[in-house]
Amino acid sequence: MYNYLDFEKPVQDLEGKILELKKLAENGEAVDVGDEIKRLEKRSRDALRDAYKALTPWQKVQVARHPDRPHCLDYINGLFTDFTLLAGDRNFGEDNAMVGGFARFRGEPVLVLGQEKGNDTKSRLKHNFGSVRPEGYRKAVRLLEMADRFNIPVVMLVDTAGAYPGVGAEERGQAEAIARSTSTCLGLKVPSIAIVIGEGGSGGAIAIAAANRVFMLEHAIYSVISPEGAASILWRDTTRSKDAATNMKITAQDLLSLKIIDKIIEEPLGGAHRNAEAVISATGDLIARTFGEFNGSNIDFREQRREKYLAIGRSL
Repeated sequence: MYNYLDFEKPVQDLEGKILELKKLAENGEAVDVGDEIKRLEKRSRDALRDAYKALTPWQKVQVARHPDRPHCLDYINGLFTDFTLLAGDRNFGEDNAMVGGFARFRGEPVLVLGQEKGNDTKSRLKHNFGSVRPEGYRKAVRLLEMADRFNIPVVMLVDTAGAYPGVGAEERGQAEAIARSTSTCLGLKVPSIAIVIGEGGSGGAIAIAAANRVFMLEHAIYSVISPEGAASILWRDTTRSKDAATNMKITAQDLLSLKIIDKIIEEPLGGAHRNAEAVISATGDLIARTFGEFNGSNIDFREQRREKYLAIGRSL
């Protein structure tokens, strides 16, 4: 059974009935219910399609935050081989919210960086729910500089509600660490790809998203602040988060139209959490096509990145 969102209630009811009938059939407590199960499965698919065909921005926020959605480590395990996890910023310590290391993508060496939220209580606490501390961003800078030195392309997986806002993080220079990570991304001489796989929250996201190509999953979000934070600041009322989500233009579709991102990766019907393998495979295919476009070209990746982000400012 899935963790159902509020707007998926009709689907939950139908899939609950299907599960009950299947259990009765397995226990021999019912006559032939095959036809009824098929009928309910069709109704369930139709209900799911109706629910997802025109999601509101707030509903997309809910999908992007779904607890069963594949996270950074799921993509690493599904797309890369020979992954070697590297730890520490060589200054203060390790931050498990930022995962990074060298690996092979379809035989070619790459650096993989990403924010990991965790998928159960223990792993969420270990990874601090994907909220990165300064040492995490300084680790990212260290690995990015290493990749640049050895001419290794970079793949960055973005999934965070925002950088960690604790007192200790601020004392250790959170703002400076985020700025330096962003600057390092912009200054790379090697090609880089960033993919927003869930939440892309504030500077904590852009610190590893200033890439040559920025992609988003269909139901991911990318924003300067969370809808709850925006509602609290603008109206001093967090119950207006839905209004904030609509007005901030945080969906992949809005950001593609504004030319903030370069492409949208379609998700399976019902969201990435209903078929993680399919969305991970589609993401891998897009990464491969993009690196294929880069290979053999005479692109100055640092200059291309500079022009890309200056153009956003001019177009707006």
